[in-house]
Amino acid sequence: MNIKHLTILMALVSPIGLVSGCNRDSGGASVKLTNVSYDPTRELWKELNKGFTADYAKKTGTTVDIEQSHGGSGSQARSVIEGLPADVVTLAMYTDTDAIAKAGLIKEGWQERLPNGALPYFSTIVFVVRKGNPKQVKDWPDLIREDVAVISPSPKTSGNGKLSLLAAWGSITLRGGSEDEAKEFVSKLYKNVPVLDSGARGATTTFAQKGIGDVHLTWENEAFFEIAESGGELEIVYPSISIKAEPRVAIVDKNVDARQTREVAEAYLNYLYTPEAQEIIAKQHYRPSDPDVLRAHSKDFQGVELFTIQQIASGWDDAQQKFFSDGGVFDQVYGPAGETTK
Repeated sequence: MNIKHLTILMALVSPIGLVSGCNRDSGGASVKLTNVSYDPTRELWKELNKGFTADYAKKTGTTVDIEQSHGGSGSQARSVIEGLPADVVTLAMYTDTDAIAKAGLIKEGWQERLPNGALPYFSTIVFVVRKGNPKQVKDWPDLIREDVAVISPSPKTSGNGKLSLLAAWGSITLRGGSEDEAKEFVSKLYKNVPVLDSGARGATTTFAQKGIGDVHLTWENEAFFEIAESGGELEIVYPSISIKAEPRVAIVDKNVDARQTREVAEAYLNYLYTPEAQEIIAKQHYRPSDPDVLRAHSKDFQGVELFTIQQIASGWDDAQQKFFSDGGVFDQVYGPAGETTK
């Protein structure tokens, strides 16, 4: 791991902290795991980590210390490929985790090794607006009005950014519009984006703290966090249609085998499907994969028509190539420079 990646990891380490001593699966020992995740999951993993470490210590006598690294999902994937020593990755996009697999760090068939296709929860993209919704933003067509400024992170580095573009695209093609009309729509939308942050939490800061923009395209869970932090100055608007976001989780096989942490890493990710963890997930405004827990929290999640990636592309590989590769749809509508702010 180079100095750049060590600095990133140390800067983003969780409050659980670092640990010295044994780093192997043995009862009574102390084991350290590193979870490389995407930008707005800090609060989720803080609570899940607390639950898991207490449960695992009770069952095995082993103390587990979990380090967290957060950032734009695409940037995080590149860091793992370049040497950031993740035991598990819990990234926003299938394509980011699959890129790590294609680099030889995760074994084939990783989705089948965990329940529900390695998907412990799902989410979607919603709008956050200022108190009273002064621009009366109600649905996707409002985002291309000349008087509306939109905040969304870069699709080049952020899962939030990718999903926002795909949600906007599907809002046209799944309502009878052509792909040419969808391309024209997202082109107009990005002309209304004054700042492209590199990740979801950076975009939250731009909108909520710096006061830039009229509407923020963000994860549903991040919207709740943003509104709670604002003290009543922001509110959520649910569009009529949005994309089903599916942040899958995976063990980084090459790293856990080298660090002798496979047993604990497997227990950690399987814990996410327990009733206790599913309740935490719902509490943090992610939609649980357990249908019973989701049903029990139905009042907490507003109904919205959710579409999958297969409804607008043949799959994630196709979507990545079509929309986000060099020269893809995003480059065509925004320009290949597409620089992000920090």
